[in-house]
Amino acid sequence: MTYQALSTWVQAAPEAAAAPETVEMDPLALILNASGPVFVVVWSLILAAVVVWFVAILKLMQLRRWAKAERLFEIDAAAAEDAEHLFDIARHHEDAPGARVVIALRRRVAHGSEMLDAVAKRAVVDEEQRASTLMGILASIGSAGPFIGLFGTVWGIMDAFLRIGKEKTASLPVVAPAIGEALIATAIGLFAAIPAVIAYNAIAKRADDLLAAVESSSAGWVALVTTKRRGTPTAAGAPR
Repeated sequence: MTYQALSTWVQAAPEAAAAPETVEMDPLALILNASGPVFVVVWSLILAAVVVWFVAILKLMQLRRWAKAERLFEIDAAAAEDAEHLFDIARHHEDAPGARVVIALRRRVAHGSEMLDAVAKRAVVDEEQRASTLMGILASIGSAGPFIGLFGTVWGIMDAFLRIGKEKTASLPVVAPAIGEALIATAIGLFAAIPAVIAYNAIAKRADDLLAAVESSSAGWVALVTTKRRGTPTAAGAPR
């Protein structure tokens, strides 16, 4: 019995020695142990995903604050009796985009009323530019994220082929780590890009709605500013 057991052990020893090591395919392990450019791609996309959520939350909070301030300003501005009353209301609602348009009108009203329409349009454009701050980041990540992930995928597949050539075998322990890294790069690229596209569209829609309301109201503010008060002398010096 002892001889048979020893013989069995001697026959099994080479097979045990040749048995491949278990491949660790945990996603976190693949991210932490990614090789070369795939490591850079993966961690760059993770950083981009964090930036997307930070910018999206920041812009949504900003637009929510502006929308609330604009509603309050519109309510008060509707009760304005003359230009000075409107200017005083605007000074108390400086966080509202419409109030900033009125303040821009106030700066130019002393130079005549002929150009106030152009001033109002220029002020609305300034508000559009203010609302679009940081939106380029979301657009860039949303459009470039999948391609950056694809670069990591291509590199991982190339690494898998290089390992096959080096090891002279296409066994799973040889190619699985490289292919796993490639797929992880693709997944993280989509994880960064999809929220960026959704956030960009949602934020752009809210900003467009807000600025459309400001633009439609600006004509009324210009008309109120250019309207002479009752009792103001005419050009000939006689009261109305």
